[in-house]
Amino acid sequence: MIDLLPKLERRSSSACSCSHTPSEDPQNWAKHRAKPGSESGWPNKHTLRILQDFSNEPNSNLSSHSLEKITVGERSEALKRFEQLTGDEKRHTALDSALKNAAVKGSRLSALFEHPLYTRPLPPLIDEDTLFNVNTDIRFDPKAAENPECHPWNDSYPNWLRFHIGINRYELYSRHNPVIDAMLKDLVSQRITSVAMKSGGTQLKLIMTFQNYGQALFKPMKQTREQETPPDFFYFSDFERHNAEIAAYHLDRILDFRRVPPVTGRLVNMTKEIRDVTRDKKLWRTFFISPANNICFYGECSYYCSTEHALCGKPDQIEGSLAAFLPDLALAKRRTWRNPWRRSYHKRKKAEWEVDPDYCEEVKQTPLYDSGTRLLDIMDMTIFDFLMGNMDRHHYETFEKFGNETFIIHLDNGRGFGKHSHDELSILVPLSQCCRVKRSTHLRLQLLAKEEFRLSALMEESLQTDTLSPILIRPHLEAMDRRLRLVLQVLADCIEKEGYSNVVEDDLLVEGLNTGTAPQR
Repeated sequence: MIDLLPKLERRSSSACSCSHTPSEDPQNWAKHRAKPGSESGWPNKHTLRILQDFSNEPNSNLSSHSLEKITVGERSEALKRFEQLTGDEKRHTALDSALKNAAVKGSRLSALFEHPLYTRPLPPLIDEDTLFNVNTDIRFDPKAAENPECHPWNDSYPNWLRFHIGINRYELYSRHNPVIDAMLKDLVSQRITSVAMKSGGTQLKLIMTFQNYGQALFKPMKQTREQETPPDFFYFSDFERHNAEIAAYHLDRILDFRRVPPVTGRLVNMTKEIRDVTRDKKLWRTFFISPANNICFYGECSYYCSTEHALCGKPDQIEGSLAAFLPDLALAKRRTWRNPWRRSYHKRKKAEWEVDPDYCEEVKQTPLYDSGTRLLDIMDMTIFDFLMGNMDRHHYETFEKFGNETFIIHLDNGRGFGKHSHDELSILVPLSQCCRVKRSTHLRLQLLAKEEFRLSALMEESLQTDTLSPILIRPHLEAMDRRLRLVLQVLADCIEKEGYSNVVEDDLLVEGLNTGTAPQR
């Protein structure tokens, strides 16, 4: 991927001034493009299109990210903290004490991200741990290494490419890298240059391309914030919600999983920003003016694409979610895995896990789930889905380069936050059957249940930053607090039945950090 950007990184000298900031005008990078034959300019439009030529595969519909860098001083301080966490009794009391004594002043969200649970350093990264290997002069420049913001590519690559470069074995995006917010601002402010329908799926989704050649998946608004899923609807026949995609990204970040591609909301002019820029004739032909003189369209898809399910503006403004794309599959292959607790997607037939209480024992003996952290990652995903009421987790994906020792990507969260008045306990079956959880996840859940932080308050504060705020109504926020208590109760019952050490995998050990995996029993 980076070979297509010849010699760009060499423009930066060793005395980096870091004069550029991530929030700088996103169009500035384009001004660096040189004439043909120049060795120092930005690559031409054709090269960028190769980089961002996204696949039509059904699951290649999301995201980006950036690599968290830690200075030598910060790393040594972090390691000192973790050294204090080792030892049988000391390790179990240190973070528990931090949970009780954490002082919240001003922003709850800021205080949360300063908590020891949210400042754990990554293991040292080698080439095999990064999705793309960027050969820059930083490797030979000690001054640049001490100041990670001075990367030669930081002030010249567009934000979506900087995200892609930063993906690594352990995270989709880092906790505090400002490029994330910069890219979300791009998705809201960049001019939309083309629009096309995404193939596959039961509902209409659009691929939008922007002036900086970045792309995002647009899910238009189908329901208002107040509309609950009717009680007689099957989970697989429900509408996807644009605000659920936005809220899922914020929830994933608060849980410190960072496995959902960045998502933001945007108000789009259906005439100027969709109809007038699309070259998709099938999409263009579905535009019409309703009896109320509103602009409408319905596109083509498996189920909900007809005049009866048309998307109409007021008169031509419609809101939707924009999810940043992952790198093209030709550049970074991904593997799609069937969720062991996949539902039957049948009106009468039940899945095996719904009728066999010992189903998890079979899963634990299956290759992939019999070692490593994959089963524990499934438990994380189970908790994540239960908090937002998402029953539609049939598959998940991983980056092929990292093999089985890597995080799982939480794609397609549009069927979350449908019912605030109902807690779907069947989503928690994997957790109650397996009785396994990472210690870091367990401690964060306990932290988010405390009044000083409180999950609903954190979500409300985080969602206020979105341009379409408010994203969730109060009942949905309160439902998350209620569901969090249910998750903690399931874990408490597991611990009482099987013992703490048999339920909670201690992934906070220094040894675990060095290997990137939880210690095996």
